[in-house]
Amino acid sequence: MAKNNLRDLLSRPDHVVVAPCVYDCASARAVELVGFEAAMLSGGELSIAMNGSIDYGFTSLTDTEWMVSRLAATSPLALAVDIEDGYGGPLAVYRGIKRLVRAGAQAVQLEDSAGMDSPTDLIARDLYYQKVRAALAALEGSDTILIARTNADPATQLDEGCERMAEAHRLGAHMTTVVKLNNLKDATYVAERVPGWKMYPDVAGRFGVPEVTVEQIAPLGFNFMTMHYTLKAAMDGMIEHGLANFAQQGSLYTCDKDDASTVHGCSALPLFDPQAYMELEGRFTQKVKEYTIVGNEVEAFPTQFHNSKIDDRL
Repeated sequence: MAKNNLRDLLSRPDHVVVAPCVYDCASARAVELVGFEAAMLSGGELSIAMNGSIDYGFTSLTDTEWMVSRLAATSPLALAVDIEDGYGGPLAVYRGIKRLVRAGAQAVQLEDSAGMDSPTDLIARDLYYQKVRAALAALEGSDTILIARTNADPATQLDEGCERMAEAHRLGAHMTTVVKLNNLKDATYVAERVPGWKMYPDVAGRFGVPEVTVEQIAPLGFNFMTMHYTLKAAMDGMIEHGLANFAQQGSLYTCDKDDASTVHGCSALPLFDPQAYMELEGRFTQKVKEYTIVGNEVEAFPTQFHNSKIDDRL
């Protein structure tokens, strides 16, 4: 796989890597098509998409490893992975991260919460630092980076969060994040107290006004920004189409609608460039073949989108 390299992207001067959160290969493809360079595998959205359950500690290392392996094999995006609390103590962290590195993770984000049933409770500092040491040991010899994360609430625990992240940096964490940041003032406060690469988490906004902009946070050392939209956007689209198609008792609404994908018909298949698969097969068979769905012609890939080579998606 000809992949973007996260370390290289992060090392660019005055460059912020914006990484939407994804949950499967289709969401990663959508992120790739519009031009993003990286993605974060969201633990919460993976739980919903893969297991049909909320983010409450139900997702296992095996679930995460399974999805990471498929994303790494089929997408050129540089992939960071949310591993929650590491699925256990230091030994579990060490074992799990080794497996995720082999699966293709380019970064792992490790938090200091007491568990998904008590995500606002922080584990003792020394227990978190044990996990950080285990994570760094597991990453030795790899190009994967550790994102140390604190769930400290900036409203009441900002100094505690800064102290934890500064120590994680001293121990060797490649990046840190105070995951509940939501304004420039607190981000500036963190930047003054925590050295090194920093991640601005889950940037949002309301009424047309963003919490922060890339131009504001880049000078503060925040060179990685994540955001959620893919699962909500997918659900919004499916509900919109579903309401209309249910009323019609058919898929005319979907087939006729002019939308962002520019694809007509009732399938998203053209966005995955099926004819490229046939062209690859033709190199081996020396035959020209057109891909169809049960004999029906499939639209061509919309060329206004970014598209990785088929050789790199198999």
